[in-house]
Amino acid sequence: MAPAADREGYWGSTTSTLDWCEENYAVTWYIAEFLVGMGSWCFHMTLKYEMQLLDELPMIYSCCIFVYCMFECFKMKNSVNYHLLFILVLFSLIVTTVYLKVKEPVFHQVMYGMLVFTLVLRSIYIVTWVYPWLRGLGYTSLGIFLLGFLLWNIDNIFCDSLRNFRKKMPPIISVATQFHAWWHILTGLGSYLHILFSLYTRTLYLKYRPKVKFLFGIWPVILFEPLRKH
Repeated sequence: MAPAADREGYWGSTTSTLDWCEENYAVTWYIAEFLVGMGSWCFHMTLKYEMQLLDELPMIYSCCIFVYCMFECFKMKNSVNYHLLFILVLFSLIVTTVYLKVKEPVFHQVMYGMLVFTLVLRSIYIVTWVYPWLRGLGYTSLGIFLLGFLLWNIDNIFCDSLRNFRKKMPPIISVATQFHAWWHILTGLGSYLHILFSLYTRTLYLKYRPKVKFLFGIWPVILFEPLRKH
């Protein structure tokens, strides 16, 4: 990540505890980090601490929802696991409270990493012991997510070198090396595929007949129909 903000824009000085490798306000005076503005609009547009929380805390909450769904995919209809629900809500409250006090991004990253690691272990269990034919979908979602994570770390570690490289390259190449933007794209796609994996697992358990179809030949969706009664 960048050691300090490049310049001051419409939103004033940066108050967030993070400032990534994109050159701030390089495209427009109104958006600090333009390329990832569509992913976490408020934070990357303003680099304000309040907007940073709006970006980061929902990552914890949504991942807790993923965890609940993955651990409840083999339950009967209309059942609620109140114990797991309580644990995840309590976890979210503790992380929120501590993060508001500590304001340390590494804490958030570790807590988020724990949730993702839990999802990975659960997914591996499903494709290894329950539905082995879902390995392609499960491992594809994981691989795309990890590729985004790799590019994000490259962007953080080699920030200065990447910035110097972009200044020497044509705009189209400079844009393509904004690896933080690729993190948002790839993790978004990986998360979408994981949702499909969860839906496929759940509907299969409920004895529906799910199938992966591709809209326009490129975009995967899940289609399913009830099991025929004889």
